Amino acid sequence: MLHDRVLVRQDGGEGERRSTAGIVIPATASMGRRLSWATAVGVGPNVRSIVVGDRVLFDPDDRSEVELHGKGYVLLRERDVHAVAADRVEPDGTGLYL
Repeated sequence: MLHDRVLVRQDGGEGERRSTAGIVIPATASMGRRLSWATAVGVGPNVRSIVVGDRVLFDPDDRSEVELHGKGYVLLRERDVHAVAADRVEPDGTGLYL
């Protein structure tokens, strides 16, 4: 990976989903704009707040898809990531940076 790029693998499929109430939502159902969760599988040397294994939240409309060894991945810039879910916590950090 180069510069501030993050390679992620999407958690869910593009097929049908199930709501929290157990209702099956078909893949053809029209949905509003939603963000997606993915797992980071590679990060560039200039990425500051994401490490391999972190779950990241991103806009699926602003993505570049790539296929490696027959598997689909998404290539993002670090600035395109909206949130990071990770176990590590800085004792006096706010989690925000500019």
